[in-house]
Amino acid sequence: MKKIALFSVLSFGLAACLWHTSTEQKTVLLNVSYDVIRDFYKEYNIAFQREFPSDVMISQSHGGASKQVLGVLNGLPADVVTLTQSNDIDALVKKGLVDADWQQVLPNGAVPFGSVMVLLVRKGNPKHIQDWSDLIRNDVKVVFANPKTSANGRFAYLSALAYAEQHSDKPQDFMLRLLRNVPVLEAGARSASISFTQRNIGDVLIAPENEAALAAKTLGENSFEVVYPSITAYTPIYVAEVNKNTQADGLHQLSHDYLSYLWSISAQELAAKNYFRPTDKKIIAKTTALFPEVNQFDVNQRFGSWEAINTKHFVDNGLFDRLYISAQRADKVNK
Repeated sequence: MKKIALFSVLSFGLAACLWHTSTEQKTVLLNVSYDVIRDFYKEYNIAFQREFPSDVMISQSHGGASKQVLGVLNGLPADVVTLTQSNDIDALVKKGLVDADWQQVLPNGAVPFGSVMVLLVRKGNPKHIQDWSDLIRNDVKVVFANPKTSANGRFAYLSALAYAEQHSDKPQDFMLRLLRNVPVLEAGARSASISFTQRNIGDVLIAPENEAALAAKTLGENSFEVVYPSITAYTPIYVAEVNKNTQADGLHQLSHDYLSYLWSISAQELAAKNYFRPTDKKIIAKTTALFPEVNQFDVNQRFGSWEAINTKHFVDNGLFDRLYISAQRADKVNK
């Protein structure tokens, strides 16, 4: 007889309680995702269950990408994952949790939609922020997620760095000046959004387009507006089945259907509604008003593999750590 799993907000401990060590099918399909996609999945899960009726409940676990991957590696019983760096899923492949061909079993390299990094400012743009160069001014405070714990924080940092490399003879000095203007580094993109929009910290938020647009819409169009910088990083959304778990708990087919449905017309329209840039060409053509053309780049084409990027910038005592520590020291001296 199936056990009934009672849950509200999933934490690692509660998710582990939903794991059945027997061969009996689980009663919950767990989607472990990075944090700013939670609003899309709230609606998507309802649409999917309407299309694929099942006794299995769908639950979500959201947080900073690095924390989420570490949780799955340490036993968080994910059936599917939604992340924005391919190397995070490759780490699950190396652990034997995800099949090596995860990008071949789904369309478009397992990317159903994506976003770009933008600047969210207060209505009227009182600091007249137009591009990355404005973020190093002495009168501007900048908020974004910590690149050490957040994939979107890494995309924010690399977007600014791409601009600096194009427009500055000393890009590291540019990044140092930007980091001196950062009053707080939140663990994830959603917490960074809350600091800027609800706690009124900072003059500009670096965030994914979907998060910035959602904040502007839900908190009032008279409160915030989105600024598109001259160059920015594309942030793909990767999805994958955690095959080791789904084979063990009898949810392989449902998990595959759950991910495949992301490429359906209705899911692509729902993605656009939540300000993610769809990959379906017909939906793209219908939503051009929502998504202005931007000068976007692929971080791996520009900066190399994620292994190379992380080794240079985001490991302990990497370039980001050294610049951030120097920025904090300089700020204390000036105070």
